[in-house]
Amino acid sequence: MLKEHPRGLLVAFFANMGERFGFYTMMSILVLFLQAKYGLSEDTTGLIYSVFYFLIYGLSLVGGFMADRVTGLGKTIMVGIMVMFAGYILMAVPVSGLVLTLVGLFTIALGNGLFKGNLQALVGNLYEDAKYTHLRDSAFSIFYMGINIGAFFAPSAARSMRNWLLHSNGFEYNAALPALCHQQLGGTITDPERIENFRTMATAASHSPVTDLDAFASEYVNAFATGYHYAFGIAAGAMLGSLAIYILFNRYLKPGDISAREKAGAKKAGGSAAGEKGAEMTRDQEKQRLTALGLVFVVVIFFWMSFHQNGLTLTFFARDYTETAVGPLMNVVFDLRSLLSLIAAIIGLVLLVRPASTAVARVIGAVLVVAGGALVYYFFGTFGAQNTIEAEIFQQFNPIFIVFLTPVVVGVFGWLRARGKEPSTPRKIGIGMIVAGLGFAFLIFGSFGLTSPAELGGDPAPVRAEAHWLINTYFILTIAELFLSPMGISFVSKVAPPRFKGMAQGGWLAATAIGNQLLFVGSTLWNRVEIWQVWLVFVVCCAVSAAFIFSVLKRLEKAATA
Repeated sequence: MLKEHPRGLLVAFFANMGERFGFYTMMSILVLFLQAKYGLSEDTTGLIYSVFYFLIYGLSLVGGFMADRVTGLGKTIMVGIMVMFAGYILMAVPVSGLVLTLVGLFTIALGNGLFKGNLQALVGNLYEDAKYTHLRDSAFSIFYMGINIGAFFAPSAARSMRNWLLHSNGFEYNAALPALCHQQLGGTITDPERIENFRTMATAASHSPVTDLDAFASEYVNAFATGYHYAFGIAAGAMLGSLAIYILFNRYLKPGDISAREKAGAKKAGGSAAGEKGAEMTRDQEKQRLTALGLVFVVVIFFWMSFHQNGLTLTFFARDYTETAVGPLMNVVFDLRSLLSLIAAIIGLVLLVRPASTAVARVIGAVLVVAGGALVYYFFGTFGAQNTIEAEIFQQFNPIFIVFLTPVVVGVFGWLRARGKEPSTPRKIGIGMIVAGLGFAFLIFGSFGLTSPAELGGDPAPVRAEAHWLINTYFILTIAELFLSPMGISFVSKVAPPRFKGMAQGGWLAATAIGNQLLFVGSTLWNRVEIWQVWLVFVVCCAVSAAFIFSVLKRLEKAATA
């Protein structure tokens, strides 16, 4: 899958993988951390989350401008990594004060703005060479897979650190306790029955009778939040790994490290920058391409407004409305050890049955099938009749689905391309919007009959959905993401006028930022309507966006081939 690509793709793959591991370690727990530490409502948490996500992508315009006009792609990327590291350090400090947390989040957002879009632009530049151009879509799919390998391990790292802190302080994990602890400290638990229910849960979590509920509440919240602070420290360490990869192997990225300013200088000197194609574009050509990009950006807004609910309302759903324990068979995909063993067995099976596999590959495949299968069987035997699952862990399913489905999608597109039937990039984006709508439609069925958050009033839900509803929703949304996100990045790289490469990628991320700013729509609705009605809003958004992109499809396809 990589043999025909430039070496720089692999360097960008691993540098991005390290950075994304750190980022998603934080994002898998951010809303849970804000509520556990500060006792914030869903509305306030959603607002902070959406503003932060807006800044992550909105500041990419600043990063794009710096790369194009001031420091160049390579230097801007390196500065971005170092700024993100500083932000994670601020988040890792276990001190009180929402202000310090907000400063840390802004610092991370700034560093991400300097890093993310420019690394994508650099990868795109690697494929300006005629011998690589036809591989651009598959390159961004592979690059996207690196993001998700890092993201796959992130939730387990975060929850393991939190649970370690809880256990070291003599506590057990209970997702409902932080909110109840804040209610106790705020004096809002007054009903005798609720007080006794809280005391029962506190006793179970501390393994001993609890007489002083205020003391327990303070100690439990502190241990819970400190575990999350230490998880942010893991993210900081991941940034150092990403920086090391980028510095050590930067020479392979040099062919793509060409800013608009350097290209313009080469032209004035009568030469050409590496990878520059043909004559300079006319103003009309640039206008046509920029208009096409703007139309795609409109669709991107509504996709990310819907998709990035995974860290917000879908996490609320996982914590408050999804079953908290599963049987041993289902636990195979929740336990990291058994899941990795299962993945090894599946990879081995693919190597065994793939027609192109060599004899050595088949032997390796057989070993993986046997070893992986044996380990799955062993771990399965260690599971209890009921096994606790935690809200964060659901976020591992999207990245692992990405990793497994990326080769499938790339292979299908390659098969269609060889027969002249591959959908255009804009058409792929439109299909992705339709699939995303189906994902939320599926979750609507899993949400019927659930008590609304307003009726619960902070108490645990008496009826919960089975875990497969959320897992399958992530599966459908992952297919949508593969049709839209890497294809959209590729479209921007392909269509952007040469002198606006960095700014165009920044524009893609700025459109994503606007979509992320609208995330609060989900958290605002959360306490005001039935759960299934929240998902219906996103079904409508995706359907309208799909209709829009198909209405301008010919215009987009024309710009891509101009």
